[in-house]
Amino acid sequence: MKLKEIQAKSIITKTNLPDGDFVINPYIGCMHGCKYCYAKFMKRFTGHLEEWGDFIDIKTNAADLIQTKTNKYHGKKIIIGSVTDPYQPIEKKYQLTRKILKKLLPLKIKLNILTKSDLITRDIDLLKKFKDCVVAISFSSLDYNLQKKLEPYASSYDKKISALKKLNQAKIKTVVFISPILPELTDWQKIVNQTKEFANEYWFENLNLYPSIKKDIYKLLEKIDPSLITKYNEIYLNNNYWDNEEIKIKEFCKTHKLNYRIYFHHKSKK
Repeated sequence: MKLKEIQAKSIITKTNLPDGDFVINPYIGCMHGCKYCYAKFMKRFTGHLEEWGDFIDIKTNAADLIQTKTNKYHGKKIIIGSVTDPYQPIEKKYQLTRKILKKLLPLKIKLNILTKSDLITRDIDLLKKFKDCVVAISFSSLDYNLQKKLEPYASSYDKKISALKKLNQAKIKTVVFISPILPELTDWQKIVNQTKEFANEYWFENLNLYPSIKKDIYKLLEKIDPSLITKYNEIYLNNNYWDNEEIKIKEFCKTHKLNYRIYFHHKSKK
């Protein structure tokens, strides 16, 4: 892993993401090594020759770039972790995310944090001080062996569940972000059933086979079960699969009276 300390020119940037106004990414790159990582496109902006997942650029001046005497962000939603994980292992040393949270507190923002690390519990003391704070922890599987293949250096699913419990006990709004849903592999109902007592909301996102990740996903499928490659080819040529899956999710969530959002990458025919 190549680590490089850099000086960023800006840290709060506008975003086109749904349900967000601005994003903050304290790092460029991520140590979790997820095979399905959509953020690989970021590499072309870095000048790195290393593979995505083999380098981290550390924005050491990130917190210093946040002005605390401004009304620009009042009531705006700021998402931390759109193309990196703000609580990846390197955060233990640099604490950039924690420093950023301290600078954001006076700005009266709506805070959203996306992570797959239980390290976030370190900052519960700060998160409790935000009047509007949502923490989304992502899950792709509750199968330990499968998870290690999909996201080898992320927190294990049991540590994620433990983090959810602690956040919930601290009265911080928690979201279980079931992402990505991999056909035939992700048991999203099982994830819901094991987390519903301490999750305020569920978000669902299907696997988007970007050209940048398709090769890695198919290599993984070859190791798990080669027959899955044929199934995936069929699924991604026919939107009916995801249409039907979306119907199942909606019916399940309504039946169990769950708050939910669906962020599927397909054009629904309904």
